[in-house]
Amino acid sequence: MTKRITSHFQGRLGLCSALVAAVFLAACSTDEPAYVERPVEELYNEAVDAVDEEEYEQAADLFLEVERQHPYSIWATKAQLMSAFSYYSNGDYVDAILAVDRFIQLHPGNRDIGYAYYLKALSYYEQITDIGRDQRNTEQALASLDEVVRRFPESGYAGDARLKLDLTRDHLAGKEMEVGRYYHQRENYLAAINRYKTVIENYQTTTHVPEALHRLSEAYSALGIEPEAQANAAVLGQLVPVYACAIAVFQGVEKPSAGKFAAIGAGVLGAAVMLDPARMWLSAGNAFLLARAAAFACFLATQAPALHGARAAPAA
Repeated sequence: MTKRITSHFQGRLGLCSALVAAVFLAACSTDEPAYVERPVEELYNEAVDAVDEEEYEQAADLFLEVERQHPYSIWATKAQLMSAFSYYSNGDYVDAILAVDRFIQLHPGNRDIGYAYYLKALSYYEQITDIGRDQRNTEQALASLDEVVRRFPESGYAGDARLKLDLTRDHLAGKEMEVGRYYHQRENYLAAINRYKTVIENYQTTTHVPEALHRLSEAYSALGIEPEAQANAAVLGQLVPVYACAIAVFQGVEKPSAGKFAAIGAGVLGAAVMLDPARMWLSAGNAFLLARAAAFACFLATQAPALHGARAAPAA
């Protein structure tokens, strides 16, 4: 009896050992290849080749491997920044920003630190969405680009950063104008006025200022606050001469005539160049403003003669 029990347990034990060995072998067969250290030059050059071939995901992995295998090499520092560049080139902007922030924290005095800040700004800039969406990335791009200009004003990156700063500010101003128009259309004039004022006070150099002044004048007029309406119209008239001409005719300062209205119409088309020849004043908001100005000129052409030629009828 004892022999039978012993043999039974021995059989069970042998079976368990075989199962354990099988599981172990199966696990080993699915493991990644064993870690093999490679020369730093070989790894780094392979990563650069991957960049040249636009295999950016593979390049990022190889640059990280350079740092992992040779953390104290000068190539490891270069690899940190190059991995950020590879992420950026692959459209992985969040990973690029994380990699750049790590590089800046570890190597604040590195000779390429200016490029690191610039790359971070670009990573935010590329994530800017249309004005109908949240503008958090736009605000972060603005802050990062401004930091590049402040920290490295004489670098080659500052020029491009300044250009992108202008475009970013214009984008944020466009967002304010969109919200302002939303309130304006729903006759919530106070809320609209606040948005237009934000554009005028915080984004003075953008292409949206003329439209903000125009709509600000409309909003004040709708609220019956004529002094403010006229003040903003006067400022707009200084920015865009066509408005000064139209307002003068409408208020009776100048006599209406076919030639005068022709000049107003021509001025509406030329106002873009007058305001900003470099950009030709072609933002979507100001394109709409030009159309409104043309309609305003047409309205004056039909209404002004009657307004200025009318006389009170004698009492019967």
